[in-house]
Amino acid sequence: MHRRKFLQNSMLAFGALTIGKQKILKAMVDDPWKISMLTDNIGIFTERGGTIAFHFSKEGIIVVDAQFPDTAQHLIDELKKRNDQPFHLLINTHHHGDHTAGNIAFKDLVTRVLAHENSLINQKRVAVANKTEEKQLYPNQTFGKVWEENAGKEKIGLYYYGAAHTNGDAIIHFKHANIAHMGDLVFNRRHPFVDRSAGANIQSWINVLDSAMKKFDKKTIFVCGHSGTGYDVKGQKDMLLAFHDYLGNVIKFVGDEMKAGKTKEEILKATEIPGSPEWKGEGIERPLQAAFEELSSVS
Repeated sequence: MHRRKFLQNSMLAFGALTIGKQKILKAMVDDPWKISMLTDNIGIFTERGGTIAFHFSKEGIIVVDAQFPDTAQHLIDELKKRNDQPFHLLINTHHHGDHTAGNIAFKDLVTRVLAHENSLINQKRVAVANKTEEKQLYPNQTFGKVWEENAGKEKIGLYYYGAAHTNGDAIIHFKHANIAHMGDLVFNRRHPFVDRSAGANIQSWINVLDSAMKKFDKKTIFVCGHSGTGYDVKGQKDMLLAFHDYLGNVIKFVGDEMKAGKTKEEILKATEIPGSPEWKGEGIERPLQAAFEELSSVS
């Protein structure tokens, strides 16, 4: 086909798409990643996998989460263009591959990788089971409940409040900027993965979010790991409260259905969580099954 004809046909086809599909197609040909600066020194990177945060200071660059090896390299290349300081520290919010598989891209760039102690255990366990140990860059520094360190004029705190999405989820707080990276403790209008194989517990997750909402104030900017279509990965305390209530509605719905004699298979046919209609799309079976298993184990 001649180039002119090809371009004409391509434009006609593009024009026939819905606005939503046009945006998807445009995103495919534009840069696949996006950097948004929240302050002069703190930004977030989104591409594929969990949201990454980064911080610039004279002591070096701190990165929170790493997505996948290819997307981590995109981040590294972009940050090198923006700042001439070396990479100082890599932090993992938890062990899942869409947050830690990209650690390996930082192998020769950072001397410290930091995570909760359970996150390290989980990452090693999964890597051994999947025979991917050679593809890992494990945390070489861990913490239990609280970890704090100065980074230039910023002070960074890591907090662990108990089992939730996994049994090793850390909250990373940039104290002076008042920005908290929640990792996968918050899914903004997207059905969450509940990793019971790594100690996840929905009722405890609700309690963890209670603790977070008490810890942080109305001015805190929260960054979450994932969001539904049309929703942001950052927000304020109402984003946490909405997800907190969603988890409560999941437990209540499944509990009520079990009391009514419904089987797991019948419960998993649900297409909406009563009280939380904003959570739409695929994946509803994940929290429903987790809630059924959790409630079955305590009944």
